[in-house]
Amino acid sequence: MHIKRHVYDLLHAIAQGEDPATAYHDDAALWASHPWNEQQGIDAIRRLWAELRHSFPDLERRDLIFLAGRSFEDTRTDPAFTNRPMIAALGHIQATFVHDFMGIPATHGAIMLRTCEAHHVVDDKIAHTYLMIDLLDLMDQAGVWPMAPMLGAPGIWPGPSTNDGVLPDHTDPETGANSFQTVMGMHAALGNFDGKDLDSMDHRAFWTDNFMYYAGAGIGASRGLNGFRAHHQIPFLKAFPDRKGAGHYIRIGDGNYAVTAGWPSVQATHTGPFLGMTPTGRKIDMRVMDFYHLSGGKISENWLPIDIPHMALQMGFDVFDRLKHMRGQPNLTL
Repeated sequence: MHIKRHVYDLLHAIAQGEDPATAYHDDAALWASHPWNEQQGIDAIRRLWAELRHSFPDLERRDLIFLAGRSFEDTRTDPAFTNRPMIAALGHIQATFVHDFMGIPATHGAIMLRTCEAHHVVDDKIAHTYLMIDLLDLMDQAGVWPMAPMLGAPGIWPGPSTNDGVLPDHTDPETGANSFQTVMGMHAALGNFDGKDLDSMDHRAFWTDNFMYYAGAGIGASRGLNGFRAHHQIPFLKAFPDRKGAGHYIRIGDGNYAVTAGWPSVQATHTGPFLGMTPTGRKIDMRVMDFYHLSGGKISENWLPIDIPHMALQMGFDVFDRLKHMRGQPNLTL
């Protein structure tokens, strides 16, 4: 409980303008979504926050989910990941968008920048951070969408239906372990796919009837098993039939919530169309975080931040290059 409240206060202080050095070790590492990618040291973390504050000077942190726990074992990854204390958060940066950000034109109006994080805590300070910021969704809010239309629904992510995703002074590792085991059961069922029949993935029993699936921009949100299959699962399986899990750096449960994430989380070959992009045959990896909310022992909500710009770049499509062209700055040389 101490670590959860402590890190919650540290992260909110940074959002309010405190020097990140108050929360991070000097040699901290940060893995962020494209185009930041791997950043090393406190000065790099300061620069990232300075970029955010320049474009969003009145930024306010709005957590929807804030969890703590010790990571369960994943034999596919570094043994040092097991049992390390982790914090996971999902939410928005709410702000006025006053200066262009990463080439995205300022709207001079209110925006909700979707974010998710995982933090490894050592001696009451953060040693490692994994951060994804949904810049594609920000492009959508700014009216400069650079890709094919989403199959799922766009829009701001809501918080959990029970409004209990942020309890900084409370942890529940026992219920959290049960939540995590349910999620692992669902993951195992997904791995049973015979390559032909969706029902060979016998994961229906792990979800509520009308579960909500909130994927990152490019994929969008869907409802229930049929919506999930139509808007995400079938296009994904056709595009990446050889996909396989690559391991998790975080696997925690806290009450009726669980989080898994990998860097990469999935590896695959791009052999079918995806997000409007024709197949390239290239090997790619995917940076994904999954936040799960359980109700009555079943998964009722799943938020899936995913680094689509990084995926697209590996498939030969640079969304930031496309954005520059759309804004009157085309490449004039090879």
